[in-house]
Amino acid sequence: MAAHTPHPVATPEDRARVPGLRERKKQQTRDALVQAAHVLFLGQGFARTTVDEIASAVDVSQRTFFRYFANKDEVALAVMADAEDYFIECLRHRPAEETPLQALRASIVKAWRDLGNAQTPGPGSIRSALELMRMIEDTPTLLAAHLRRVTEQEQLVAQVLAEREGLDPAEDLRPTVLAAVFGSVLRAAHLSWKTEQESAGPEGMIALIERHFDHLGPALAGHWHS
Repeated sequence: MAAHTPHPVATPEDRARVPGLRERKKQQTRDALVQAAHVLFLGQGFARTTVDEIASAVDVSQRTFFRYFANKDEVALAVMADAEDYFIECLRHRPAEETPLQALRASIVKAWRDLGNAQTPGPGSIRSALELMRMIEDTPTLLAAHLRRVTEQEQLVAQVLAEREGLDPAEDLRPTVLAAVFGSVLRAAHLSWKTEQESAGPEGMIALIERHFDHLGPALAGHWHS
């Protein structure tokens, strides 16, 4: 009888490596689904694209798709959601000496620039977000889902601002008010994005955002007549 060869005992390092590999594989599958959906939506329209088509493009089952996303709306908004999450991360790390508005403005510019400089045009890149903006605005179900996300984002921004300033947002309304104003200015910049500006890419959008914020102070506090 051949001698039994025991299985090697996994070291702590081995055990730590396995979840890392698994998480990377899951992230790769998610990114592939987002990218496939992105291409299909822009190529044939949101309404005409099915979950089966998205899953088939990545060679996974419909069941696998639903492990990552609840529906088509969620996968369509994933690029925007990833960019928004990165913006929040930037805001959390802004210098404490910046005013709340300075921190917001610097964070959105950094987020656009960093993601805009990504080497690949896939999920998480600003170029993908730019391409999806018009589709979102032209698709009622997507726009409704996006606006719900924007509302949630404003609440999170208010919370981060309150934490930065050591305030209780239930007692001090400034974080909530500023988050709402910031979100509105950003949406106005997005809506004013013109076809001729698209060739400028992320830097063109950054310039447009900066221009809108330059007008924020005078619009809120100044006289509008000569």
